[in-house]
Amino acid sequence: MKHTTQEFPVSPTIARMQSSSTIAAMQAATKMRAEGIDVVDFGAGEPDFDTPAHIKHAAIEAMRNGETKYTPTAGTKAFVKAITDYYKREFDVSIDATEVMGTAGGKQGIFNAVVALACSGDEVLIAKPYWVSFPEMVTFAGATSAFIETEDNDFQLTAEHVARSITPRTKLLIVNSPSNPSGRVIPIDEFCRIIETCAARGVYVISDECYVRIVYPPAEVFSATTLPAELRDYICVSGSFSKTYAMTGWRIGYTIAPQAWTKAMLKIEQHSTSNPCSIAQAAGIEAFTASQDCVAGMLNEYRKRRDWLIPALNDIPGVRCTMPEGAFYAFPDVRGCLKGELKTSGDFADLLLREAQTVVTDGAGFGAEGFVRISYATSLERLQEGVRRIRDVVERFAS
Repeated sequence: MKHTTQEFPVSPTIARMQSSSTIAAMQAATKMRAEGIDVVDFGAGEPDFDTPAHIKHAAIEAMRNGETKYTPTAGTKAFVKAITDYYKREFDVSIDATEVMGTAGGKQGIFNAVVALACSGDEVLIAKPYWVSFPEMVTFAGATSAFIETEDNDFQLTAEHVARSITPRTKLLIVNSPSNPSGRVIPIDEFCRIIETCAARGVYVISDECYVRIVYPPAEVFSATTLPAELRDYICVSGSFSKTYAMTGWRIGYTIAPQAWTKAMLKIEQHSTSNPCSIAQAAGIEAFTASQDCVAGMLNEYRKRRDWLIPALNDIPGVRCTMPEGAFYAFPDVRGCLKGELKTSGDFADLLLREAQTVVTDGAGFGAEGFVRISYATSLERLQEGVRRIRDVVERFAS
């Protein structure tokens, strides 16, 4: 191909979208490892556990049985049934098959839901701190992100926050509980009040339940699918196998939404991915129908890591970190460390990368300048080594 210096005419919509800061952190860690550097990677938002053996074996059997063809866009009947049966068993809620759609990961489910509903002139409410992809999906849809400040309540979204943020242009609210990046879990009563507030104003809600099972007592596991029918008419639940079953690379998820919303999302998927991967669907069936002991085992390990990490972070001068109730992230406030040449949390993250070969994700990408995200989906030994490195850098640059 002939070399040209001509500028590529990127679509204005795509040009307005920002690159993912979480993927940038992953790429930085990968590059350093390739160079033989002993990097401590707190950037990855994925379990360090392998996919459980019984789930992998189900996928292998699916391939041996020739389950390698296109499937219906919403997924196979067996896959959809596994989802409805799971919610009946685990949450005692009846879901019609026409409300379920399989997706290529939870991210595609949220994308489909946003694009099917929001358009130019609409506002989409997003609470800070937010998962980095939420605003970019809104931008792609042509709508406008309207951010809800929650630091006044230690990053815990409330119905009052939502009520005072709704305007005549508000079409949609995106809720993520447990939260990436903060790990906060919205109490059940407050979650219900949030949905009631939206429904009363005709505002729809996407409930991102990617981490729904990664909750530490006394916080409680909760799904928006359990709400009364009159509220569920406004809700799309986005679910994923990625975090709960250590299946990030399988790219399999699903949505549960009113039939009309699901029908619109099916159109999008028909013209994008056609259907979720047939083999990943077989793995998802096994994940939802087999013993859940593997989930309990991983959750127990995350809890042990969390219980060590948060006090250790709070023991570092200038760092303050709230105890997360779910997911596997710590979200420390590092503004007490920003002195001299360190002006932003991005500067702080760069310093750790340069001086301590330790990867954290800048909170500015999540709408929270002055914070960093630390994933504790890694071994306790690496957590201890990383915290030691962070402390050394902080104390050295503070002196």
